[in-house]
Amino acid sequence: MSEVFGVPLPALLGQLLLGLVNGSFYAMLSLGLAVIFGMLNIINFAHGALYMMGAFLAWMGLEYLGINYWAMLLIAPLIVGAFGLVIERLLLQWLYKLDHLYGLLLTFGLTLVVEGVFRSFFGVGGQPYQVPEALSGATNLGFMILPNYRAWVVVASLVVCLAVWVLIEKTSLGATLRAGTENPKLVQAFGVNVPRLVTLTYAGGVALAGFAGVLAAPILQVNSLMGSNLIIVVFAVVVIGGMGSILGSILTGLGLGVIEGLTKVFYPEGSNTVVFVIMALVLLVRPAGLFGKEK
Repeated sequence: MSEVFGVPLPALLGQLLLGLVNGSFYAMLSLGLAVIFGMLNIINFAHGALYMMGAFLAWMGLEYLGINYWAMLLIAPLIVGAFGLVIERLLLQWLYKLDHLYGLLLTFGLTLVVEGVFRSFFGVGGQPYQVPEALSGATNLGFMILPNYRAWVVVASLVVCLAVWVLIEKTSLGATLRAGTENPKLVQAFGVNVPRLVTLTYAGGVALAGFAGVLAAPILQVNSLMGSNLIIVVFAVVVIGGMGSILGSILTGLGLGVIEGLTKVFYPEGSNTVVFVIMALVLLVRPAGLFGKEK
């Protein structure tokens, strides 16, 4: 059996795949955070709770209504996005001109409320969610066994992240969004409804969290704490990539997932802290993050 630095190749590739799957979730969640911060200037601490909500919606859709995974992959993000729309209109719109701390405190409070509601109904125990039949099983690549669902998660995440990046950076709609956040009065003078654009931006950002939650449901036990367990790492990813940097969030999320996977192979004790060590080192050298812009 082939070995790399004393580690069997299948074991190494398996951990790399696991790291890439985790990195896919990091990338998608940090992308949503970057979109919301870059466009709205809000640090959305509720992102983890909305990710958890997406997973629970997928589970409830199948458990109570018999709605399959593929339908919930579309329905759950729409519901989470609609919930985000209500949050933005009722609460967040009053905070845009205030310090970041106000948005952070508000969304942290929302996290406690959302998690508390789900905990009161479902407790903290995990709810199993079956892998869809079309993606069950694994493929033998010769050098490793590739679980079909994990491969799907990586591909789906990359496609969604790339699509969002193209939308924001390469289209006229994205240009309008960026202009609307930088100079809203001027953009409104051209007949653009900037408040509506801002609302839809927040809804779209949290819909990404809902989509990631549905993807995670068959891999993880769906539980009310799954967002809290992930959001701190995702914030570290955003800081390393650069607050508000779309491309930085995607590349950093994927890269840190792979580094975390390799750390589990060569130094398992450090796998839970390697992301934060990297964050500290990056901030020492480049406080704005790898892809952030110095002010």
